[in-house]
Amino acid sequence: VQLVESGGGLVRPGGSLRLSCTASGYTLPLYMAWFRRIPGQGREGVAAIGGDGSTNYLEDVQGRFIISRENGKNIVTLEMNALKPEDTATYYCAADLVTDVPSLVGTQYYYWGQGTQVTVS
Repeated sequence: VQLVESGGGLVRPGGSLRLSCTASGYTLPLYMAWFRRIPGQGREGVAAIGGDGSTNYLEDVQGRFIISRENGKNIVTLEMNALKPEDTATYYCAADLVTDVPSLVGTQYYYWGQGTQVTVS
């Protein structure tokens, strides 16, 4: 499984950005998620989506971020709204064949993208 991310960039506080992640090399629905790493801090799970469309969000982004899956495909979008400076981070797409639930725990995912920078300033 290979993950390719797109999107990200520089946006002013209160603005919106959309990240996209395309997984190739596996045809069945994957569990997919977005994580972020803020410089000097650890990695944290932001949003996750299961193969059945069930979702899970970090409390801090609940109501601002939306994770969605393109029907029948392993293409996942993270729509980020009302962005705050503290959302500034490198965002990573992650995927795995099976987890119990759409997990926000990084060790639950085997496949990772290269990361894309989001800067809110």
